[in-house]
Amino acid sequence: MGEVHFHAGADADPDIAEFQLPPGAAHFVNRESERDAVLGVIGRIGRPGRVEAERPLVVAVHGVRGVGKTALGVHLARRLGGDFPDAVRFVDLDDHRRGGGVEMAEVLGELLRSLGVRPDCVEPTYAGRQRQYWARTRGKRMVVVVDGARVGFEVEQLMPVSADSVVIALSQGRLDDLKGGADLEVPLGPLGNEHAAQLLRSIVDDPRLTTETAAAERLAQVCGGLPVALEVAGDWLRRHRRRGLLRLVAQLTDELTERGVPMVEAVWNAAYGDLSGEAARLYRLLAVHPGPYIAPEAVTALLGAGPDAAEDALEELERASLLLPGRGGRLRMHDLLRAHAVRCARRDGGDAEAAAARQRVIHWYLRQAQRADALAAGPRMTLAEPEPGDADAPDVDFGESKVRALHWMEGERLALYACVRTAYAHGMDDAAWALCEPLWTHFLDHAHYGDVTEAFRTGRDAAQRAGHSAALVRMRCQLARPLWEQERYEEAYAEVEPAVAAAQLLDRPKLLASALEFRGKVRSVQGDWAGAAPDFEASLRIHTGIGNAYGVLLQSHLLGQAAAGMGELDRAVALLEQAHAMAREQQRERMAARTGFELGRVLHRIGRRDEAAGLYAAALSGARERGSVRDEVRILEAFASLAADTGDADAATAHRAAAAALREREGGF
Repeated sequence: MGEVHFHAGADADPDIAEFQLPPGAAHFVNRESERDAVLGVIGRIGRPGRVEAERPLVVAVHGVRGVGKTALGVHLARRLGGDFPDAVRFVDLDDHRRGGGVEMAEVLGELLRSLGVRPDCVEPTYAGRQRQYWARTRGKRMVVVVDGARVGFEVEQLMPVSADSVVIALSQGRLDDLKGGADLEVPLGPLGNEHAAQLLRSIVDDPRLTTETAAAERLAQVCGGLPVALEVAGDWLRRHRRRGLLRLVAQLTDELTERGVPMVEAVWNAAYGDLSGEAARLYRLLAVHPGPYIAPEAVTALLGAGPDAAEDALEELERASLLLPGRGGRLRMHDLLRAHAVRCARRDGGDAEAAAARQRVIHWYLRQAQRADALAAGPRMTLAEPEPGDADAPDVDFGESKVRALHWMEGERLALYACVRTAYAHGMDDAAWALCEPLWTHFLDHAHYGDVTEAFRTGRDAAQRAGHSAALVRMRCQLARPLWEQERYEEAYAEVEPAVAAAQLLDRPKLLASALEFRGKVRSVQGDWAGAAPDFEASLRIHTGIGNAYGVLLQSHLLGQAAAGMGELDRAVALLEQAHAMAREQQRERMAARTGFELGRVLHRIGRRDEAAGLYAAALSGARERGSVRDEVRILEAFASLAADTGDADAATAHRAAAAALREREGGF
């Protein structure tokens, strides 16, 4: 035949537009960081060091349905259009999906026609259209947005044959099977509360959003940062202009919880239906997981099928974007997806499945908290029996690190507090009050008063309902401390007085000594040191009589504080030196730091400033190692006072500023 020549343009439609995109979102907010990341990686096109091989640069954007992936993809394509003059194209694979699979020949035919190939010249077969697409896109500078991708192969078939092009793939889950991977992965999460409220105000101009600001913020929160849910909220506002915003919030909350978001419910059902049996079961069970963040180890307990099964199920849920990345390597479930999981559980799981999982995870958290407490605080009075281990739910590895144990408690505090509430709500009273015992150690370093007060009050009620008299005494005492620290003294007295009376009827000397100590402390925090000292002395006598060395240390410390409070500084020094020595001898690091700090305060008062500074420094080091923000603030303020007394105004200012910054970071206390 000799040479065959193909003359360019024979199949071309001269009236084709380079720029073909659907309309952009009517309202678009935030996403600056994602946009900047994409623009940054696209700037690498043509630079040395990039492996080209005629493969376009691939940006993979993934996130839960309704989070705004399509809006971002179209926004990016519009932004890039001027730099890619040959073509900007958008393909929604869901428009061509039949029974789960994509009619790729149909997609290619649509793209070829959009690229100027006359309909009568489009090849009839998939293979022919694929070759035409390769030829038509080779060496071009174009942007292709592929929406609705489920697997990497679907994106691969639509890649231009050009290293100067960009493909933006939008998918619900990660495209881990994409050959060569993506040049940039962009996980797209829900909008934060501020940007969600901003988007809602953009969607609907309604004076209620300005006059009823608290209700407006709550309305944005109900939508969980999903733009698609905010659109639903905007529709409700437009349709119900006479209703109060609080009423609308309650109605919309019920609607979204019970029925879901109309535009995405079918998609979420389909994603759930595509899961394997174990992943689907885990999805249902995550509805009963306590707390907003999900630790992978806790998932193993929740599922109850061993670490390997939990790991596989978690990976599957992450790939489907049914779980989102959270803080500290944990995961989280969007509130609206959690409501969807509840609906799936009602339909497919049943109460027995949920109840068994709830018990497994609560007992697992109880065991880990007890282990962390024993490691961090050492031997102390506890009333609950140690929770046994479970081979199907391995323990968290703390090693021998007290710091690691304390950091775990802080990282999991929201789940632990939620476990207390959940256990009590479902009649697991012994677990509810038992969880409050290790939470005490955590509370000593972290003043999360709202959570702590609620948890200890729930623990008190659980002990009372369980008929556990000793635990009730203990819970009342624990509850009293956050109350008095918030200057709610009458409420604190209302807990410690019946605690002392009840303890006097029980044959538990150590418990009585503890109750007396707490009553003394309620008095001491109000400056009634003379009234507090007899309770501390009575407690000291009991501890001495039963040979409890730690109790003797603790009461010596408190009596030293009382002596200082009454102006008996020499006696205070002697008592605090004794307590400090006992703490070091017993290797009680927390008490060594605290007794040292109190001793330093008294030495500061009597002019022994160098000794005070050394004790403050040791206490500050211990507080920072434990992550105890409360102690760190107290010590920094003491350092500021010491610096002011020595004439170092700059140091005093710096210490006060550091303390104030810590207070603000922790929400104030």
